[in-house]
Amino acid sequence: MGLFSRLRRNRGGPAGNVSSSSPRPGQHRAHLEEFARTRPEVEAFIEPATTVTPTTLLLVAKDGEWTRRPVPDVKTAQEFARKIGIPVYDVNLSGYPSSMREYNARRKAEGF
Repeated sequence: MGLFSRLRRNRGGPAGNVSSSSPRPGQHRAHLEEFARTRPEVEAFIEPATTVTPTTLLLVAKDGEWTRRPVPDVKTAQEFARKIGIPVYDVNLSGYPSSMREYNARRKAEGF
């Protein structure tokens, strides 16, 4: 058995099949909508695609809690944020909010 055979098997079964836990279309949108609906003062930050990751939409609540999901493109991310009525920023222009960094530091101190 070669190295790559083992790697493929460890990624979801024989020959690298995608596992059944992969999100179905619409699950990302539903998750983002639920996050924005259930947290106070949510803001959206668009993270452009890189060579490693697709374009993503990062939602950050007032207390710094955050979630991130891939989106098809920047326009879709902007339309989503406007549709649900939250401010939207380009993370390359605005940077990440300090509340997010503080939230991550609190979680790390708590052992998460």
